[in-house]
Amino acid sequence: MREAGLSPRQIAPRIGMNVRTVERWLAAGGEPERRRPPSRSVLMNPFRDYLEKRWEEGQRNGLQLWTEIKHRGFEGSRATVYRWTAARKERSSTAPSNSRWRPPSRRNCAWLLSEAPTSLDEQTKRFLHHLHENAPELSIAGELARRFAATIRGDNDTGLDQWIADATGSELASLAAGIGRDIEAVRAAITQPWSTSPVEGQINRLKTIKPQMYGRAAYPLLRSRLLAAA
Repeated sequence: MREAGLSPRQIAPRIGMNVRTVERWLAAGGEPERRRPPSRSVLMNPFRDYLEKRWEEGQRNGLQLWTEIKHRGFEGSRATVYRWTAARKERSSTAPSNSRWRPPSRRNCAWLLSEAPTSLDEQTKRFLHHLHENAPELSIAGELARRFAATIRGDNDTGLDQWIADATGSELASLAAGIGRDIEAVRAAITQPWSTSPVEGQINRLKTIKPQMYGRAAYPLLRSRLLAAA
């Protein structure tokens, strides 16, 4: 329908979707992918070398491994170690790795490009190396994403203008343009100590209370419950 010349506002009612959703799909080149990045426990990082050593020595019992690293200071749950052993067994499979490994989704790729290379496993590093060789612009986008994340997490906005200039001609041009339009708010988010977290917490509490009263009480009681606790 888009190739036939219809606009998103014309397409949306014909397929029963929101106009914004149609615009996002058209911009992305297809429907959104639901696969999420694999979870990586930060708590496991200091103990991975030890677990690999014990695995090579023949220890395969998740409970035993959890007990050992718990004595060494591990604060995570047994389930975290069980997930590690399951993933380690899969990597140890005799089946060729290329027959089991699936290329990541677009969203997963975007997440991987923003991760520090040192936090990725060897298979992912090989994939990204191949990706960068075939699409050098993605390597630049990943480097820009990591620079922007470091700026946001810090308290110095001196490199923000240069980042916008560098990103303007890259895959992150639309993000750079959006930041440029609201530059003062972005600077304030980096340099100021203030946060909307308390407000977000109150909104979350309000949303939690509201369903409990749905169909049973009116606005005055909801208001009283919220203000009384505050």
